[in-house]
Amino acid sequence: MNPDSLQTSVQFLRGVGPERANLLANLGITTVEDLLWNLPRDVLDLTNVCRAAELRAGELQTVRGTVVDRDGRTTGTGRTMVGVLIESDGLYVRGLWFNQPWMIRKFEVGEAVLFSGKPKRNAGRWEFSHPRVQSLGDADAEATGEVLPLYRLTEGLSQDQLRRIVRAAVEQFVELVADPLPEELRARLGVCGLRQAIRELHLPKTVAEYESGRRRLIFDDLFEFQLGLALRRRSWKTRTAAPELPTTAKIDARIRRLFPFTFTEGQSRAVAEISRDLGSGEAMHRLLQAEVGAGKTAVALYSILVTVAAGHQAVFMAPTEVLANQHWATIDRALAQSRVNRLLLTGGLNPRDRRDALAGIADGSVSLVVGTQAVIQKDVTFAKLGLVVIDEQHKFGVMQRAMFSKGNGALAPHVLVMTATPIPRSLCLTQFGDLDLTTIVDTPPGRQKVITSRVSDAPTRLRAWEFIKEQLAKGRQAYVVCPRIEATAGDLSKGPAASAEEVFKLLSAGTLQNFRVGLIHGRLDSDLKAAGMEAFRNGKIDVLVSTTVVEVGIDVPNATIMVIDEAHRFGLSQLHQLRGRISRGKFQGYCFLFSDADSPEALRRLEALEKTADGFAIAEADFEIRGPGDVLGTRQHGELPLRVADLARDADILKEARTAAFELVRSGEFDQPELVPLKVRVLERFGKALDLPQTG
Repeated sequence: MNPDSLQTSVQFLRGVGPERANLLANLGITTVEDLLWNLPRDVLDLTNVCRAAELRAGELQTVRGTVVDRDGRTTGTGRTMVGVLIESDGLYVRGLWFNQPWMIRKFEVGEAVLFSGKPKRNAGRWEFSHPRVQSLGDADAEATGEVLPLYRLTEGLSQDQLRRIVRAAVEQFVELVADPLPEELRARLGVCGLRQAIRELHLPKTVAEYESGRRRLIFDDLFEFQLGLALRRRSWKTRTAAPELPTTAKIDARIRRLFPFTFTEGQSRAVAEISRDLGSGEAMHRLLQAEVGAGKTAVALYSILVTVAAGHQAVFMAPTEVLANQHWATIDRALAQSRVNRLLLTGGLNPRDRRDALAGIADGSVSLVVGTQAVIQKDVTFAKLGLVVIDEQHKFGVMQRAMFSKGNGALAPHVLVMTATPIPRSLCLTQFGDLDLTTIVDTPPGRQKVITSRVSDAPTRLRAWEFIKEQLAKGRQAYVVCPRIEATAGDLSKGPAASAEEVFKLLSAGTLQNFRVGLIHGRLDSDLKAAGMEAFRNGKIDVLVSTTVVEVGIDVPNATIMVIDEAHRFGLSQLHQLRGRISRGKFQGYCFLFSDADSPEALRRLEALEKTADGFAIAEADFEIRGPGDVLGTRQHGELPLRVADLARDADILKEARTAAFELVRSGEFDQPELVPLKVRVLERFGKALDLPQTG
């Protein structure tokens, strides 16, 4: 049979036909190849299901039953409890969940389910505490002794029907699937053959078989992506020369004198790593991630001054005008005693000022440009660009970074990307896997930890406001952050949590009527936003109501209180980032998380924030709860076209795949003829997303 047969329309498979082919098309399946790659989301293990009479205390077991009753109540200690009773061969087994009130909605009376866990006897009945639950479809309710794959479905197509269709495809066509990994390399990497993996995933005899097949496909996913990153890194290192920007003892001393503080150990280590890159003659591509308030801007400014001292230009790019203006104010103050010619370039410049700015950049008289994406417009030409600093890298795409990396003329600029949102290790190895990594974990001495409290009911909220008013009366300042600018349908029924505009009105006229309350948000004119922030910084406003425009870069040492309204609507790392805006001076900070949410995800996020101030631990927790798409934004996740891998679940496989991929490229083995099919696959899957040269 010809390999092209994999492109056969599914309608010609046994048991399909035109009508079912239309249903399969709803799942994105039009060819036999699509069907083979439509992988199960899980399996139903019916090989070791016990009868209720066969259960043993404390051993991991699975019991099958039918839901006959469910109830939810609050215990004497204030905890919620959900109980679900199933009937199994004439005996009753109970599942119990504490503080998970939503579980009662997951069950229907008469539904067939599996409970998995370690049971115990209670009042003459078997009980499972927080068991794993799998719902059984009609066709699976009586099945025994099998491992059944579970697929995504569409209306009109059952699991049983799809399993029969997939079985026919595997039995007839799986031997046509080409394996890009030669046998010798597979043995070295410890993975099974691709055909075997597909067969084991769709037609597993045991759960171990299913896991073996799944591991091969997860490994392929991550291995091929890491090969793409390794190729991109090699391309930059071998083809991209950069200016040599030396850091002499004299330059180092002159720069450090500009700062009114001594660098922390973490800052000094970061400066040393960056200086080594700048002086190497190879283009730097480094990610600097730092805990909130760890002083990454000072490190960036040091790098900029090294560049200017060597006679080159530097650009500092921020994702928003508010943040660009904040960085400009900080840098302008720091350089007040220097001769560095600098300017702020944003989209709000009038035509004449913009024309003058572009002329200064083009003739080299301007050494430092701070701005938004306006600095990468086509009409911006640098005379001698040596360094690009990109702040909050995760808010930009890979391609935007690549625009700078192409360079001006023969030499490309060095690139330093930064984030004050600690990035989970798995994302560092994927989204930023082609970059060298510098991490600052220590914070400046004297910085106090913020006391964080979740506020979930009306009485507690009233007490929180009374405390806040006491602090304001002592001269402190506060942020009130809202998830929306203006009210939308249904919001007003929620009272003060409606929107930034609504909260501003309510606080100004009510709770905080004796204090000066201001408002800023993303739709305000940039001058109004800047004026509002300046008034807050100068103490002319006591309370600033805002959206997340204050998330990064805002530094007001006297601001010690933050209220985050509807806190469950924010991601965990974003909440930590917002919290980092307070307690930046000598006074104790207090963060109040207003939220009445009871979903498990929201509770886990808010509890994690109450328990720890470690931004890196919070980033890992956020990643586990929400996944990479939400942590970095869906657009960024779209740049990781992974088929089956889950970066949180498969972190160990990711590390193996990365080590193997980078070694394969570094050693030159990846360029051998027998690996051409693998290289073709990497370029087909990731060439565009990673801006890879098509020759590798």
